[in-house]
Amino acid sequence: MGNRFQVKDRFADGAQYIDGQLRSGTSGQSHTVVNPATGEEVLTYELASTADVDEAVAAAKRAFPAWSAATPGERSEALHRLAAVLEEQAEDFAYAESLQCGKPIKLSTEFDVPGTIDNTAFFAGAARHLQGQAAAEYSGDHTSYVRREAIGVVGSIAPWNYPLQMAAWKILPAIAAGNTIVLKPAELTPLTSLMFAQAAKDAGLPDGVVNIVTGAGRDAGEHLVGHPDVVMTSFTGSTAVGKRVAEIATATVKRLHLELGGKAPFLVFDDADLEAATHGAVAASLINTGQDCTAATRAYVQRPLHDAFVARVAELMETVRLGDPFDPATDLGPLVSHAQRDRVAGFVERARGYATVVTGGEIPGGELAEGAYYRPTLVSGAAQDSEVVQSEIFGPVLVVLPFDTDDEGIELANDTPYGLAASAWSRDVYRAGRATREIKAGCVWVNDHIPIISEMPHGGYKASGFGKDMSAYSFEEYTQVKHVMYDNTAVAAKDWHRTIFGDRT
Repeated sequence: MGNRFQVKDRFADGAQYIDGQLRSGTSGQSHTVVNPATGEEVLTYELASTADVDEAVAAAKRAFPAWSAATPGERSEALHRLAAVLEEQAEDFAYAESLQCGKPIKLSTEFDVPGTIDNTAFFAGAARHLQGQAAAEYSGDHTSYVRREAIGVVGSIAPWNYPLQMAAWKILPAIAAGNTIVLKPAELTPLTSLMFAQAAKDAGLPDGVVNIVTGAGRDAGEHLVGHPDVVMTSFTGSTAVGKRVAEIATATVKRLHLELGGKAPFLVFDDADLEAATHGAVAASLINTGQDCTAATRAYVQRPLHDAFVARVAELMETVRLGDPFDPATDLGPLVSHAQRDRVAGFVERARGYATVVTGGEIPGGELAEGAYYRPTLVSGAAQDSEVVQSEIFGPVLVVLPFDTDDEGIELANDTPYGLAASAWSRDVYRAGRATREIKAGCVWVNDHIPIISEMPHGGYKASGFGKDMSAYSFEEYTQVKHVMYDNTAVAAKDWHRTIFGDRT
């Protein structure tokens, strides 16, 4: 990884980024970022207080008039410069992301960081295309057009599983549209969010446009969501916490965007390419150690392929290499924390009472014993209404269930409160097409599972939330649509006035 920067030196001034400066929190409470691969301390910092949140929001509010008045071209140029800075610092970002999350370095360098750079480049272009409906005389006597205007200060909360990408998904569309933002990253993983804000300053974005407050959810997070000067909240995280965010935002009549949990079905029809489906299932269930709300978690396999699918997935899972995240050969890193590892293990241990653990289901020992590692796990024989099928585990666990008819397979795929992502595997275009229409999820892949692209929206149905990240659709979240209507007649006494007073002349 070349010359790795020293985290404690980099953040010696604190883990809050307010009005263009790193500073320490003032809550009087500290938090330690831990390397989940070793259990070693990475950084201990002071958490943000509500006063720190107030200062960050005030900085964003001060920066808003000038930033929202900048031309789309000026904002676009600033984001292009930001993309270039991120490219220059890509190695540092990958290192910090793997250090705080335990991600294999090949995932950080080939997915998280380049994906974030691509997102930045996309929104640099999208900033110049904030379009409304074309001007026209819809009433006959008036010319109407639509303006898209920035809405103000956005207060967003990002999760710990993809700290860099989620920070970018929150920040980029907001500022491309002319808003300013205060982002609260997860306390476990603040490093790359802070680095992203510093990169924005390096790129010449004005102070106060991007602010980071690193604090506890019940204190800093709730205060940010409820702040009277915050006009919108975008939250990514669990459905349970999302409900609390919604309660606070609704009480203060804020615009709200929620990207919540998932329990993605992986629907394999009996004409599917078995090798493609099994390789896809292993990759899609184990990405980011399964800590991905779009990860494949429930594989429904039509009965003629079921046994072969289970055997082949187990065989492939047993080849997955656990190890040091900074070893390029490592396939699977630890979970984000020992608490998360133990939570995942609890699901699997309880499942042993009603299902079969085909492979995995173990906390490894030896050199990996100090880390939050868990072996890739395949479960079969569980009932549709069981915990392991219905609840979001957020770990390297795939459950396989059989189905008979196409109707049953689609019904089972939809039998969950969630609706974030899904995939359908078939050589038959009509079968696959039906699945894309009838599965209730915000993204349905065909013969693949996981890839995302900046040009296309990401967001869910049902308990997975509402609103979109990425793509031009995200501007629906971050802009106010204004209808402007001009009278073209210059007539003082208009015919419609008679419905209010007087008679028709």
